[in-house]
Amino acid sequence: MTTRFAKPFLTALALTLSLGATSVSANLLAPAPVHSQTLLDVVTALQQGHYNQIEFDDQLSSNVLDQYLDTLDPERSYFYAADIAEFEPFRHQLDDDILSGKTAAAFTIFNRYQQRRSERIDYILTQLAHAEWDFTRDESLSTDRSEMPWPADQAAMNELWRKRLKSAVLSLKLADKSTDEAREILSKRYQNQQQRIAQAKEDDVFESFVNALTHEFDPHTQYFSPRGSENFQINMSLSLEGIGAVLQAENDQTKVVRLVPAGPADKAGQLQPADVIVGVGQGAEGNIEDVVGMRLDDVVSKIRGPKGTLVRLEIIPADAADRQKRKVISIERNKVKLEEQAARKRVLELERDGKPYRLGVIEVPTFYIDFAALQSGDPDYKSTTRDVERLIQELRNENIDGMVMDLRNNGGGSLREANELIGLFIQRGPTVQIRDAAGRVDILGDFDPKVAWDGPLAVIVNRLSASASEIFAGAIQDYNRGLIVGNRTFGKGTVQTLQAIDHGQVKLTHAKFYRISGDSTQHRGVEPDIHFPSLYTVEEIGESALDKALPWDQVRPVRHGRFPSLSPFLQQLIERHEQRTAQDPDFVFMRKQVAHLAEQKDMPELTLNEARLRAEQERNEAWMLQAENERRSGLNLPSVAQLSDADNDLPTDEQGRPINPEAEAILAESGRILIDLIGLSVSQTATAQAVK
Repeated sequence: MTTRFAKPFLTALALTLSLGATSVSANLLAPAPVHSQTLLDVVTALQQGHYNQIEFDDQLSSNVLDQYLDTLDPERSYFYAADIAEFEPFRHQLDDDILSGKTAAAFTIFNRYQQRRSERIDYILTQLAHAEWDFTRDESLSTDRSEMPWPADQAAMNELWRKRLKSAVLSLKLADKSTDEAREILSKRYQNQQQRIAQAKEDDVFESFVNALTHEFDPHTQYFSPRGSENFQINMSLSLEGIGAVLQAENDQTKVVRLVPAGPADKAGQLQPADVIVGVGQGAEGNIEDVVGMRLDDVVSKIRGPKGTLVRLEIIPADAADRQKRKVISIERNKVKLEEQAARKRVLELERDGKPYRLGVIEVPTFYIDFAALQSGDPDYKSTTRDVERLIQELRNENIDGMVMDLRNNGGGSLREANELIGLFIQRGPTVQIRDAAGRVDILGDFDPKVAWDGPLAVIVNRLSASASEIFAGAIQDYNRGLIVGNRTFGKGTVQTLQAIDHGQVKLTHAKFYRISGDSTQHRGVEPDIHFPSLYTVEEIGESALDKALPWDQVRPVRHGRFPSLSPFLQQLIERHEQRTAQDPDFVFMRKQVAHLAEQKDMPELTLNEARLRAEQERNEAWMLQAENERRSGLNLPSVAQLSDADNDLPTDEQGRPINPEAEAILAESGRILIDLIGLSVSQTATAQAVK
């Protein structure tokens, strides 16, 4: 990533920037005739096909009500306690309504929600027109209201929103805006939201309510209205020009979930998962439109555009040194081409005790296959396995001593390719188990005895390695075929299918993946043999961070052969790794980042005192600058006067992408660990022969 300096994923900042109110028209929304049958179709799909069978009873009804309220008002800042009490009769009624195809209760709640949003936006606009703020007062704002009581009355609600507005103004002031400029920015934001609130459609309400139901089954099961289906298909096919980023709405924010490998954003190297997009501008110059509180599909439509055009994004980087200042980045729109997602190789040259080592490195951004070419009979169709096999042969010809498979940030892809890729490193045997909703277990395996690489192997993973990546890493670990290094993987061990219904589509979880050891990859992911520091925590990123994620469990293990155990070497490998990285400037820097992040991210309240907030900002920047210059000193690099200078002098790869020094340090250390393993294995073999 281009911006490398850690900070917490501050919900506080998200809160101050989101305020999220919108206004409402006088028109009340009501269920459309098509909604009744559509709801019944969704229920049928869930009952007949979902992996997680749940009874439609009062408990489900209660959960759906809570989930729906949380979807509409996650920070408990619109509904009054009296509103919630008024909705209480629905608590044990919704299951019966759903089974009858009724959604009147959902629309009743939504219309009240719109009314409360209208009241809040009126209050905010009045405050923006007349209020003055004293930023010397010692007061604070709670950063997380998700578990707090609903406001009891208008006075409590107004006090909450007074502080939220003051915090938003203060945030803009610390981003170098004057108070008058902050008034103008926020006024435009809410005036725009006033216009958009009237655009709410019956399908929007229906989709939100149905997804409160599907979410109870698991977070990957989802209903798409016809409009939502169109957007989903565009994202899946990558057929529309854009930046190659998967986005999600989080409260009133637009958050980056992941980047499409080899997409424009990935190549630019400036946008990262967990970054928040707060503004979008068209072209190299001009205004940037505030998108806080905007519908996700509207934000996406502004980011999309013709190939070759520029889009500017105003972002709050997930790891920015300064939590108040935003950053503007430019990305050229383009299509993602299959060949640009292809695996690629390099040779990593290291030295140990005066002896040179050459390690082959193969980076696999995704598990891909050109199905169209395959089905047309093209003998030269592209796939991950075919490309990796060719790269391995090329690396063999370069006389490598070991192989590193780099699966960092690989979000998965073709199950077939994961299965076949494993086969390049083992002779034959099972690779993964798949259990469906009926409890049937299918076992996939490699039946081709051909092996492309039988030498020393390490696999690098991180928290963004998911699905097919976890299948590959898990199998390599279960066979003792190689070392897994890095971070605990994402934990995406479920299988989804897309089912068309008359009014939209349902994405349905219908199966789970299991390793040949019997362990699920779901929720827990794959634990590496040797851990590296990571800014992505399991509480914030990954399956375990998702509400209602299916749990980890086990099935019967599959009999399979194993390579000699690596356990006898593991403790020595860990000790050598820890000794080495305790002196490595990049690893010292990364560990400091992680510790600094942990210290700052759990702030329960955000001060509204400008002097204190500026002092905190200055302390944070000074800490980051000192840590960066200590790193640079250890690497014999010149110090920098400000953090932006460190980002500006980053080297680039052959494709012009910025090279992240910490990512390179992780690769180099992975290579050193593999060299340790090679040395220990040779030593053990020599000892065994001497004993004979």
